[in-house]
Amino acid sequence: MRRLFGFVSILLITLSCLFATDFASEVKLMFSSDSKKTKATVHTFVDGDTVHFNVPTFVCDDGILRARFIALNTPESTGKIEEYGKKASKFTREKLENASSIVIESDNSEWELDSTGGRILCWIWYRNSESEPYRNLNIEILQNGLAYAKSTANNSYGSIAMAALNYAKDQKLNIYSGQKDPDFFYGDAIELTLKELRCNAEMYKDKKVAFEGNVFLNSGNSVYLEDYDEETGLTYGIPVYYGHNLPGAGLEILKVGNRARIVGSVQYYEVHGSYQVSGLQYKQMRPKDPNNIKLISKGNDPIFTLTDAKTFNSKVTISTEDGEKKEFDYAYLTLGTSIEMHNLKVLYVYTTDNEKSLSDGAMTLYCVSDDDSTVLIRTAVLSENDRILTKDDFIGKKINVRGYVDCHESEYQIKVLKAKDITII
Repeated sequence: MRRLFGFVSILLITLSCLFATDFASEVKLMFSSDSKKTKATVHTFVDGDTVHFNVPTFVCDDGILRARFIALNTPESTGKIEEYGKKASKFTREKLENASSIVIESDNSEWELDSTGGRILCWIWYRNSESEPYRNLNIEILQNGLAYAKSTANNSYGSIAMAALNYAKDQKLNIYSGQKDPDFFYGDAIELTLKELRCNAEMYKDKKVAFEGNVFLNSGNSVYLEDYDEETGLTYGIPVYYGHNLPGAGLEILKVGNRARIVGSVQYYEVHGSYQVSGLQYKQMRPKDPNNIKLISKGNDPIFTLTDAKTFNSKVTISTEDGEKKEFDYAYLTLGTSIEMHNLKVLYVYTTDNEKSLSDGAMTLYCVSDDDSTVLIRTAVLSENDRILTKDDFIGKKINVRGYVDCHESEYQIKVLKAKDITII
């Protein structure tokens, strides 16, 4: 009898676990409650617990609500990369990308700011069709073990949020599994994004880092990588010196158009007043070595961010995860990225005159935009139809250019390598 009772007890417990694990569907969106609510669409995905939404202007003046999810904290994926950060970010994106309807809810009768003062604390509800009830994404993230506790019990859905969190812990899901994250590299390099590296370059000087980016240029012994950041709307880049020691398979990874994972040391290049990454390796006999560079994907085009001269000369304020605001020159942040600029009038041209130099015949074009903002265009030696182009081809004319952002003797400029990338209009 005891054995039978024990078996029934175990069966009941097992069944209760099977049928009571979808905590996200146990809470109901009550449109009649006192909390603030608005329908929304996604404006920008940031990470697992932060999304920017398009909302009516009576909610936010600019029509963009920067939401920080209530009751949880997902691992980082936009600065320093943490275990399960990419998976949490992907989970949030997939749920909201496929949603037919999204509703954002406050925790009480007012929209409240988070501790940084730049985001609004929100519950996120979504459904995949109009015939389905709304699901609570915050609780769904918790029950899948993709977030840590953050005032999880101290809110209007606290009891169910805690139940979801405890379930994930009991079931040892994802960050509570004790297992390694298959999307995370466990080498000795600091895992981060290009945005984090560019915004805090001095912090990583002489340190070993790892990041991803698209290769858009090979200058002979260096490649340039860039990566677009949705939150700031900026493209960040950096030159990567590979020298002469990489084997052929390593060089294949660095081909233009490839997206690659780079592992190397951050160095300050005083001649150009900028940072670069060097010390790359690729051990063919150990392809899974976390210190190897790695191919992520192929067929990625240069971004060629369309920018005007006024923006190029402007300042940009970047907010960190903890609310700190840092100001940068726009051109500094976009160093080493592909750029496009239109309607520049060439006022003056300086030509390098040094027969012993490979740059003999290269030009610096001093240009002005329609709003009187100035910008420097530095060219390689340009030829067209077997003829070397000179200053007479450009002075007094309007041009469109494509190149990459460079710095020489503390002056930002656009570097153009081919004649086809300067169009006279």
